[in-house]
Amino acid sequence: MKIGFDNEKYIRTQSAHIRERISQFGGKLYLEFGGKLYDDHHASRVLPGFQPDSKLRMLLQLKDQAEMIVALNADDIEKNKVRGDLGITYDRDVVRLVDVFRELGLYVSSVVLTRYREQAAARAFQERLEGMGLRVYHHYPIPNYPADIPGIVSPQGYGRNDYIETTRELVVVTAPGPGSGKLATCLSQLYHEHQRGIQAGYAKFETFPIWNLPLNHPVNLAYEAATADLNDVNLIDPFHLDAYGVTTVNYNRDVEAFPVLVAMFEKILGRCPYQSPTDMGVNMAGYCITDDAVVRAAARQEILRRYYAALCDQKQGKGTEEEIRRLELLMQKAKVDPSERKVVSAAMALAEKTGLPAAAMELPDGQIVTGRTTDLLGASAALLLNALKTLGGIRDELKLISPVVIDPIQRLKVRHLGNRNPRLHTDEVLMALSICAATNPTAELAMNQLDLLRGCEVHSSVILSEVDVRVFKRLGVNLTCQPQYA
Repeated sequence: MKIGFDNEKYIRTQSAHIRERISQFGGKLYLEFGGKLYDDHHASRVLPGFQPDSKLRMLLQLKDQAEMIVALNADDIEKNKVRGDLGITYDRDVVRLVDVFRELGLYVSSVVLTRYREQAAARAFQERLEGMGLRVYHHYPIPNYPADIPGIVSPQGYGRNDYIETTRELVVVTAPGPGSGKLATCLSQLYHEHQRGIQAGYAKFETFPIWNLPLNHPVNLAYEAATADLNDVNLIDPFHLDAYGVTTVNYNRDVEAFPVLVAMFEKILGRCPYQSPTDMGVNMAGYCITDDAVVRAAARQEILRRYYAALCDQKQGKGTEEEIRRLELLMQKAKVDPSERKVVSAAMALAEKTGLPAAAMELPDGQIVTGRTTDLLGASAALLLNALKTLGGIRDELKLISPVVIDPIQRLKVRHLGNRNPRLHTDEVLMALSICAATNPTAELAMNQLDLLRGCEVHSSVILSEVDVRVFKRLGVNLTCQPQYA
């Protein structure tokens, strides 16, 4: 794939900028980490060259100075809130994140349960965390938050929260997803540090929108598309424009909340160290774009993917007409047309020709391969095999999987596991291929092409099963589906 982002420069410049911000506040900085810290796949899709773990690698440059606090809303534990991209609950993701951070040598000092009200599930989760050797702190609901600033910045507000003991100069506050209380955790800590006579500061790390790209740049519009269900809107930062006469981009929630933050800083510290929401940020991603045309093209594809996802969500009763309308407006702003997604027309043409579900994939060199439904394979499974053949230079007529292997799998599915459809799904076909690879060099050659699928574009003429969606996601394939059932 074409690269438009310098990942190594990003890691260097971002870590250096955070060090500068630490020194600005006298040696102690609370850094609110927005977005995905460990696996930011949205960033890697719209900034080709950005690695999903780039932000984590950047933090590893600072690991001797940094400690991690993970915030989790206790209500989200009670509701079993699920992280959409991974399909796991927020509390499970906290455990996953802690394990990842520790394996990489980052110091995880504690977990803070925000909006804590002695919920039974939160108490049980706390026992599990303490069994992992983690300290657990509680932050409580504050009436009229964030409107009643005198009440918030008082012994009955932030003062009622546990003071989180920290020992390092960079304290990174992260979370499994939005609404976890990262900002409130940072501000509560500033209040407690100030009460103890300790000088500390706050900054925010948020990759999108990229503040020094134009408002309607496709990368920034792709961020709006990603948050269409939240009604986030990119704005020119009016505070920054007024203070410096410079146009920068921020998003509505930060701009709307800034006067409240100023009042809180003044109440806590006696002054606000920032003139604008943009000032609070430490994001250097915009300086690391090396090919604007490449990132524009990638972002346009992301907008289309979000549009198809919204259409499918509505078909399945999970989305709204309003979200689709917002995405259509973003497509107009970005001058994006569905015909730009080449795999759509290829998949739909084959489906119309065969009268059965079909799928198409665009390979790294731009070549389009397709897969049709057969008696043995579903369209997605057939597409995978055809793509691996093409990438490996394997002749189309060669069979990668022996019928001797497929037949017992089909019997198992129908006779013993209660399936009515004997066709193999993508996970089953990959398992069968791996078995054949043990004795068949051609199958082994095909298996060796799997890593080349990462970043490829796929479209299915029908909504796929959760199994197929999950396999494509794990392979790193960018999948869209037509909003109709098989």
